[in-house]
Amino acid sequence: MSAYDSRQNNRRPGRRRVLAGVAVLAAAGVLGTVGAAAPAEARGGDAPAVRVQRAARAELPAPTGPYRVGTSSLHLTDHSRADPWKPAERRELMVSFWYPAAGGGKRTAPYMDPKAAAHFGSEEGAASFNHHLPVGRTDWAATGTHAAEGAPVARGGKRPVVLYSAGLGDPRTWNTGLVEELASRGYVVVTVDHTYEASEVAFPGGRLAPSVFPDLLKQPGLDIGGVLRKSMKTRVADSRFVLDRLGSLRHERGLPRGLAGSLDLRRIGMAGQSAGGFTAAQTMHDDRRVKAGINMDGQMDFPDAKGEGSELSSVARDGLDRPFLLMGTDAEGSGDHTRQPSWGAFWKNTHGWRGNLTMRGGQHGSYTDAAALLPQLARQGAVPADVLKQGIGTVRPERSVAAVRAYTVSFFDRWLRGQDDHLLDGPSQRFPEMTYAE
Repeated sequence: MSAYDSRQNNRRPGRRRVLAGVAVLAAAGVLGTVGAAAPAEARGGDAPAVRVQRAARAELPAPTGPYRVGTSSLHLTDHSRADPWKPAERRELMVSFWYPAAGGGKRTAPYMDPKAAAHFGSEEGAASFNHHLPVGRTDWAATGTHAAEGAPVARGGKRPVVLYSAGLGDPRTWNTGLVEELASRGYVVVTVDHTYEASEVAFPGGRLAPSVFPDLLKQPGLDIGGVLRKSMKTRVADSRFVLDRLGSLRHERGLPRGLAGSLDLRRIGMAGQSAGGFTAAQTMHDDRRVKAGINMDGQMDFPDAKGEGSELSSVARDGLDRPFLLMGTDAEGSGDHTRQPSWGAFWKNTHGWRGNLTMRGGQHGSYTDAAALLPQLARQGAVPADVLKQGIGTVRPERSVAAVRAYTVSFFDRWLRGQDDHLLDGPSQRFPEMTYAE
């Protein structure tokens, strides 16, 4: 969302690109107005009462691949690591698996755990999440997926694996549409919740871990650059821990039979949006098990200690020697590698295959479920027009959804499967919304 602009050495409020995400928004005073769009109370003794409307609901577009989709969640504890945000605790994570399924499961999985959904739509949840959605207008518990919980795993041998990391403040569910598309195309996707950063994480037994950021950002003299470095270090450690655990899934209870055996751990990719895209790049830099990656609109530098500029991350300074795709927008603060200093450094220093696409008319949320869900909510009066435009821009939602799905699948097919549809060779008449930078 609006990240720190290293070229102008200032902070701009607004919905640009999340690396600084919650931190910069709080510093700019935005978080204090998240609920401002909710209906105002009537004033005066004879004023008419506010009419309470039914909470809005939205649906994800269906995946288009040949496979049905199954899903299953897993609670993981890293006993070797204290939680960086709460050092008295061991680091705990929730992950979800999305995979090609052979048939139906017990039920269609909800978009969010009911308790998480209630928090997500509350004032506290809105203070953690970065889309400025009005409080109490959306029934997030009613949002569904197209995946069957615990469905049998489809036959077909070992399949490539893709890790997905969400943006700062976003729950792991906030790109389920893209994740389901990959699963329907034959991938096993693992979505990771970064505990105490995500707006909330629901653990088994009804325990909820809300984000620590709203309270953290109230501290006077907070070193935002230090917080973001800590966040990235934590995210990369989370991702590497999940990679470690993928090799021992056969010992985990409650997962669908055959899921562990379906993972091809020689073909691992990683993708993410905003800070999650930065996480994908940095994890790939630090861990050679990740063979290919995608950064969707995430800067790769930090505000310096003096707040006068920025410092490049090690992945921006060193680049990569394996395939990596950058996907940006033409919004202020985004753009291709010629407009973003950290992307420019990464582009110059990367010696593996590299690609850079820009979505014309898109905004930061165009690479998330916001593109599919917010227009539906806006039509029901749950999202104001300015919030909608700020979130997903002017590109037609169905076009941005189709483009993100097509390019993501094309990239991983090419580099994890050896199947090249040549979509990434240059500009495509199929997707005029996407420009290609050399």
